Amino acid sequence: MATDPAVAAAVADAHRHEWAFVLAATARVTRDLDLAEECVQDAYAKALTVWGERGIPRRPGAWLTTTARNRATDELRRRATLRRTLPLLLDRSAGPGPDEPVPEPAGEGEDLPDDRLRLIFTCCHPALAEEAKVALTLRLLCGLTTAEVARAFLVGEPAMAARITRAKKKIAAARIPYRVPPAGELPERIDAVLTVVHLVFTTGHTAPAGDDLVRRDLVERAVDLARMLRDLLPQDAGTAGLLALILLTDARREARSAADGRLLLLAEQDRRRWDHGQIEEGLALVREALRPRPPGRFALMAAIAAVHAEAPSWQETDWREVVALYDLLVQIWPSPVVALNRAVAVGFADGPAAGLAALDALAAEPQLAGYGYLAAARADFLRRLDRTAEARLAYQEALMLTANTVEREFLADRLSELDARGPA
Repeated sequence: MATDPAVAAAVADAHRHEWAFVLAATARVTRDLDLAEECVQDAYAKALTVWGERGIPRRPGAWLTTTARNRATDELRRRATLRRTLPLLLDRSAGPGPDEPVPEPAGEGEDLPDDRLRLIFTCCHPALAEEAKVALTLRLLCGLTTAEVARAFLVGEPAMAARITRAKKKIAAARIPYRVPPAGELPERIDAVLTVVHLVFTTGHTAPAGDDLVRRDLVERAVDLARMLRDLLPQDAGTAGLLALILLTDARREARSAADGRLLLLAEQDRRRWDHGQIEEGLALVREALRPRPPGRFALMAAIAAVHAEAPSWQETDWREVVALYDLLVQIWPSPVVALNRAVAVGFADGPAAGLAALDALAAEPQLAGYGYLAAARADFLRRLDRTAEARLAYQEALMLTANTVEREFLADRLSELDARGPA
């Protein structure tokens, strides 16, 4: 029987907006991520039938949560009964089995506004590798399928399935607690969570490979996650800074490409096409994120994005302020990529020769050895200095290190322009 389009749309909407809430609430019952996922998937499948027969519930998320948790409770009872009837097959010396709910410590959870916070801290536990944290976050918090997560990482689906399975097994084997860390650990742990969400955003903002400049699905997932964290931790300046950074950067999305799909640099963009609603929201968040002293890295990154957002034009950008903000950022987060971005800002504040000198000072940095943006930035400064032959080599290097079609076409166009100039 065909599904009612209205029901299908309601289930799809609930999947987008309620998945994380339903899964987190179910995982709190099962303490088993695989079982929780299975129960939640069953609940969504059941919704397609039951909602068609009885109508769409007033609170779809609550209906799905109740259905998934009831399914989980039944399954746990079934497994417990099975264990009681087969006592000789069990080794009880190691404590509760993996299928049994682990009792919560007294008082835990009483002040928690939302189980999603437990889930994201579990996904981003320090015991997991960075790539596993991102994969689990996309799978469990965003509800992406394994195939979708695999596409985001540019790996095959079997490899990604194995990666996610290993991460879940590690959580189970290490008995990683399904909880929000104590207050003393929160500053360190929240930074890992924010880093993962930022990585999801940057992967979508400029896709590492493929024909599209932007992966809209990843960008929108990152925005959703950042908003969720902001709702759950409204007093945390880091979450305010991250949401501000994402909104201010994503506000330029529609202006980053011409009608023919050609990449447009910041200097070429029509600022009237920027999303000024997002900019207004982002600017308010930046002011809030900058209140603590010293400000955090996401607050400073957002402040840099705010300088660009408030500049009436490229020519009127306050590059001195941008460099000053990068100077502060490098002190608290000495990342090679931040140093590269600072060098580019120096080039716009003090001229291409100064920028090139700052870039060349990073040439020995091993983490930038295969980073295409270093070669692209050098090529641009060399081009502006009329050092055509060197610029040509730098563009060729950048082309070899770039797998995104839109960026490759941009670099090839620049190379053609240099070829048209003739020998340097």
